Amino acid sequence: MQAPLVRRPAVAGRFYPAAAETLSHDLDEYLAPGPQVPAVGQAGAPIGCVVPHAGYMYSGHVAGAVYRQLPPLPSYIILGPNHFGRGAPLAMMSRGAWRTPLGQVPLDRELGDAVRQSCHLLMEDPDAHQTEHSLEVQVPFLQRRVGQFRMLAIAIGSVGYAALESLGHGVASAVKEAEGPVLIVASSDMNHYEPDGITREKDHKAIERILALDPDGLYAVLGREGISMCGYGPAITMLTAALELGAESARLVKYATSADTSGDRSAVVGYAGIIVYSGKEVTQ
Repeated sequence: MQAPLVRRPAVAGRFYPAAAETLSHDLDEYLAPGPQVPAVGQAGAPIGCVVPHAGYMYSGHVAGAVYRQLPPLPSYIILGPNHFGRGAPLAMMSRGAWRTPLGQVPLDRELGDAVRQSCHLLMEDPDAHQTEHSLEVQVPFLQRRVGQFRMLAIAIGSVGYAALESLGHGVASAVKEAEGPVLIVASSDMNHYEPDGITREKDHKAIERILALDPDGLYAVLGREGISMCGYGPAITMLTAALELGAESARLVKYATSADTSGDRSAVVGYAGIIVYSGKEVTQ
């Protein structure tokens, strides 16, 4: 019998610490409770989220602010952009496991098969994942926050809006059929390598469309305003699925740019942490 494929970490030691003890310490800091948020609550459960995927020193505090507000669940679908163009345009890993310095996470074959049944564009393709960092950097956060869980990894390349819609419907169908609750993680940084003021202005326009649960509007504003959001595919897919799953509201948990860490405001990358909920926002 062939041994199950184990996807080994590609960016440990670069995007995040390779030593388990150091990584755990850093994650605990990012996941620690922050300042109290004003009295605004949510009536429903989280369905999906948008989290950044830069090196932890730049965006870990934004990702941690999201993950610490999510309930531990048995399974996750992680959607990330394919930065290098390797493999199939819509490529999943649903067989075997992913390894990080914190251990191995089993992949969710049943969930992958269910998405594939509804979206025939999706292919099983480990090659697309071997050097891709956008999904990998999310896994240690979930390991530290959740402990034991299963995941389905999907890398999204250069495809049109119709393909993203198809994938979103497939994800929603699989989540509906799953035995337990599943959360959809969309990995994305925001605008890239423009001055801080311009990036913040552009990012606000994209974030506005995400908070409005408007995947079509997000796609349109990115093109109209020239916003270089690398994970627009994962975000549109997640929003499409979330709407089918009953999403009614979204909240911006935290926003930052790389300048908040580096101090260099001449060419920055934006980072947004957003949670999508099944209920409407409630003022307490």
